[in-house]
Amino acid sequence: MLQGIHPLLTGELLMHLDEMGHSDTVIIVDAHFPASRLAERLITLPGTTSPEVLAAVRSVLPLDDSPAVDLMTSADGTVLDVQRELLSAAGVTEDEAQFVDRFGFYDDAEDAYVIIRTGETRKYGCVIVRKGLVGHPSA
Repeated sequence: MLQGIHPLLTGELLMHLDEMGHSDTVIIVDAHFPASRLAERLITLPGTTSPEVLAAVRSVLPLDDSPAVDLMTSADGTVLDVQRELLSAAGVTEDEAQFVDRFGFYDDAEDAYVIIRTGETRKYGCVIVRKGLVGHPSA
C-alpha cells in the first residue's frame, strides 16, 4: 500500500500510467467495449464505474492541452448522464472535450497506451484521456 494513492490505482495500472509519455492515451471503457480485442495493454477493474476510475486516474495524471478528453458520441448525439459524470471526473467542460463516432473511437483505442475496462454497464461510458506534462508548474 502507498499513502495518498487512490485505492483503485493498482500497482500494474500505476506502472502503465508512469510509463506513458506526453500525449499518450489511456482509454477507460465500459463493460460493453471490445477491449480484449483492441488492447495491447489491458487492465480490468470489475465492479467499478467509468467515472470513478477516471477520477482515480486523474488524481495522478495531468491532462494534455485541450482537447485532452474524447467521448464516444451517443447513438442520437445527446450527451448522456454517464458522459456528464466523465466530464466532471476529468475536470473539463463539454466545450473542452471532443466527441468521436463509435468506429473512430475503436480506431483510436487500437493506438492507446493502455485500456482500462470497468464494470460500467451504462452505454457510452467510454473516455479517451491524453497525458499532459508532469512536473513543477513553473517549469
